[in-house]
Amino acid sequence: MTVRLDHVVIAVSDWERSNAFYRDVVGAEIVRRGDGYAYRFGDQQLNVHGPGMSPGLLAKQRVVPGNSDLCLVWPGTPEDALAQLGRHGIPVVAGPGAREGGRGTGVSIYFRDPDGSLLEFISYPSAG
Repeated sequence: MTVRLDHVVIAVSDWERSNAFYRDVVGAEIVRRGDGYAYRFGDQQLNVHGPGMSPGLLAKQRVVPGNSDLCLVWPGTPEDALAQLGRHGIPVVAGPGAREGGRGTGVSIYFRDPDGSLLEFISYPSAG
């Protein structure tokens, strides 16, 4: 038996801005969930906490906008990832550079979402 991640939680301060960013830049499917949204990548998901959500979350401390650090597998080359960020005017924080990830060594490019959370696109030689 292997345990796998199903979802993680991020927080955003502006639904419209964040939904557009995660849809257009990162490639997520935006899924309406109750009084909020989730960002889906195939069978993996970011649950999103944001403005106007009901209280009652089980976490001891709430996730706040800008304090997340997430790595996403980019399904192409590092050059393709740089071009995608460039098309949307997203500044690169660091990279490209070799990094160790869940599948071994890949090439990572770091950038930030609209709230300042650190995001990473990692490309693996066999990604696709």
